[in-house]
Amino acid sequence: MGVIGTIRALVARDLVLAARVGGSGALSLVFFLMIVALVPFALGPDLNLLSRIGPAILWLSAVLSTLIGLDRLFQADEEDGSLDLMTGAPVPLECVVLAKVTAHWLTTGLPLALASPLFGLLVALDGTAMAGTALTLLVGTPALTFVGAVGAALTASIRRGGLILAVLVVPLMIPTLIFGVSAAQSATAGTVPFATPLMVLAGLSLIAAVVGTAAAAAALRWSE
Repeated sequence: MGVIGTIRALVARDLVLAARVGGSGALSLVFFLMIVALVPFALGPDLNLLSRIGPAILWLSAVLSTLIGLDRLFQADEEDGSLDLMTGAPVPLECVVLAKVTAHWLTTGLPLALASPLFGLLVALDGTAMAGTALTLLVGTPALTFVGAVGAALTASIRRGGLILAVLVVPLMIPTLIFGVSAAQSATAGTVPFATPLMVLAGLSLIAAVVGTAAAAAALRWSE
């Protein structure tokens, strides 16, 4: 089996495990909904204010929801010995990391992006703002996942390392959050063309995919 076939098999394996066990994907959506639903109660009935900061609320909720289950990205395989087999496989460890992070994004980041237009109703977004925010989340959430993978690799051998992981990766997610909110807001009333921050966001995701994959693989090798 070649490298591409191995990556596809690992992605399919993690997707099947996620479907059987459930957990992080559904929990991320529920957490996302809870934050988006609670913020309007805290701000009051000002629909203009809600619609103005709605994209920021959705993006902040996505950042926090991405952290749900991220600590188990490599920890479950570390506990049952699967990670040792993957590390000793003939394919590069970077390919293993890429496959696992891709599967994690498909079960967490992608559902968040697809559900964001529905949740946008709770913060009084119009159709254009909903579409723009959903597109930015679709482009930007991979960056959040790959950045989080580095922290997950560093804390793979630590039981209940979720808090440590959050402290490590949340500051690194701030640039993605800034450009994600900027792109979402420029879709409706920004002075900057929508494509400009969106391309920066796409660039951040590509950089995070390369750097995050290499860094996570190095962290897993270091922890052996």
